[in-house]
Amino acid sequence: MQRDRLWPVAIVWFSGALFIPRLALADDPMVLLDSDGLVVRAHLQAGLNVVSEQNLFWNYADTFAPSAGFNANPTWLEGYIKPGLSFSKELTSVVSAYGMISLVASGTVGIDAYDTGNTGRITLEEGYLGMRSTNKDGPTFDVSAGPREFKAGTGMLLANGGSSGFDRGALKLGPRKAWEQSAIGRVGIDGFTGTAFYLDANELSDTDSHTRIVGTDLRYDAGPENFAGATIGHVLSSDAPYPKAAPNGIGAPSILPGGRDGLNFVNLYGRVSPERGSFENFFVGGDFAYEWNNRIDMAAWAGRVQVGYTFAEYSWAPTISYSYQTFSGDNPSTSKLERFDPLFYEGSPSSWSTGSKSSMLFINSNVNAHQISLRVTPTPRDTFTLRYSYIDVNELRSPIQFGQATRVDDSSEGVPNAITGATARHLADDIYLEYNRVLTQNIYLTTGFSVSFPGPGSASLVNGNLPVWTGGYVNVVANY
Repeated sequence: MQRDRLWPVAIVWFSGALFIPRLALADDPMVLLDSDGLVVRAHLQAGLNVVSEQNLFWNYADTFAPSAGFNANPTWLEGYIKPGLSFSKELTSVVSAYGMISLVASGTVGIDAYDTGNTGRITLEEGYLGMRSTNKDGPTFDVSAGPREFKAGTGMLLANGGSSGFDRGALKLGPRKAWEQSAIGRVGIDGFTGTAFYLDANELSDTDSHTRIVGTDLRYDAGPENFAGATIGHVLSSDAPYPKAAPNGIGAPSILPGGRDGLNFVNLYGRVSPERGSFENFFVGGDFAYEWNNRIDMAAWAGRVQVGYTFAEYSWAPTISYSYQTFSGDNPSTSKLERFDPLFYEGSPSSWSTGSKSSMLFINSNVNAHQISLRVTPTPRDTFTLRYSYIDVNELRSPIQFGQATRVDDSSEGVPNAITGATARHLADDIYLEYNRVLTQNIYLTTGFSVSFPGPGSASLVNGNLPVWTGGYVNVVANY
């Protein structure tokens, strides 16, 4: 759906949603019906975001696509609205049926960071039915099928089941999270939870990899901030190709069609935050993942460690944290494929993104980063967060994202050779300042400004100097 058709529909939906509270029950404005064990609830999310970038992607387009007319200083407006309905029906005293349906209407006015804009789409977001136990004691169960959101562990591999941006618009807001299809079964007892899942991602139609994943997640929760678990999965089928570094990094990478097909993975995760005692404001977390695929002789790994402390006794309750995360790259001196596949990871700055600006250019493969953040809350409604990331490449002359920057290099005894990837370790230094304001119980304002200083590794891709990349945004999001 193009812009001239998208926004009128979105405005009608939004206007209609404003009248829902007038028709609903007084104690909960979004409950439309509560009778005889049946509860019907309305849901509404909406967001509007204005974004501006300067020297986008460090002006790489001037080198790699000089005739494309790419605008490295874009400004655009994007938005979305997500209305939905859910229900819960008591079947017995301890069993309920439930379900939800929601849509996303999203669009972009202007041309965005990936040279796409003035477009948008309306798509199904969630549409699932399920059954769950409601007893407070003893074992519990929950089974569901259909499009819905699902995250395993901390979101290192499986979290973002929906794609936004490009012809769907709303690149930065990223309103789509639900998997296109899912089947999820969960049982729990005394803090232990076991989950079996089948997932099919809601990818863009022209780049759909048809990836289908099955697996299990085993988890123990000892409180809201204390947990440990393991996710084990297998890719049933996929068309997603893998790049492989050329021998010794000389030459263009080769492409393995359907490389993801048959991938196996294990992800271990945990977090500890003592609730009392001398370390009650301290937290530590860790993640490790191992991937292998014997069909293509692949073995890859990734990991992260996090530590942090909240100075609760001081004004503004500052929280400082440090993390180091690393994702293996393909070693060009071996015949094995070591490139880590991040699958469908949660890529927000507070989760698994590698840097702020840099995360738009480098996915979580063949990179590592030291990241420090400082958060202060001057009032209960205001939060400032400052993040710094120091980003390196793991394997030189090896694909960083998908084999970009293949070029001719004659630095080796004057003999021209085709090479790929960086020839120096340090890729970038990213600084990101974010401000959040709770306007009302359901409406939030966020603004941010980010600067990315290219390192020698990024400059080596163009054999020259690169400008500083800056950008900022302001958005308002409502969630009812």
